[in-house]
Formats: sequence, C-alpha cells, structure tokens
Amino acid sequence: MKLLNGLLVLLIILFQSQLWLGDSSVRALNLLEVDLDTQKANNDELEARNTQLEIEVLDLKNGLEAVEERARAELGMIGERETFYLIID
Repeated sequence: MKLLNGLLVLLIILFQSQLWLGDSSVRALNLLEVDLDTQKANNDELEARNTQLEIEVLDLKNGLEAVEERARAELGMIGERETFYLIID
C-alpha cells in the first residue's frame, strides 16, 4: 500500500510539474496570449494605415483635385490663372 501511495504521489508531482513548468505549460500559454494581443494591436494599427493609404491612392487615381492639393501643399505650385502673393511682415 505504501508503494502504491508513493507511486501515485510521484505521478502527481510529475504531471503537475509538466503542467506548470513544461513546454506546453500554463505559463507558456499565458506568454503566448500576451504576444497574440500585442500582435493583434499591431495588426489593427497597420490595417488602419493601409486603409488610409488605399483611400489616398484611389483619390489620386480618380480625381485631379487631390493631385492639385498635393502639388500646392508639398511642392508650392500654383495654378495657371492664379497669382501668387508673398506677404512679408
């Protein structure tokens, strides 16, 4: 009987150590869940950025207004029938 009890205790210790400390342990699962949450947040940010870029690409492909706006803002260009005034304080 003592041998059977000792064997059962040894098996319980073995299984518990694998559950809490092994490769497929509860701790490893929790670390993977944290990594998964971080990756999901990163993916959400990238999807939002991709959506903005897709909208901008479609706008640039379909309309000249967006091209004009970008030329004015980034390159300092003016239209053909426009006059540029530089006001110096």
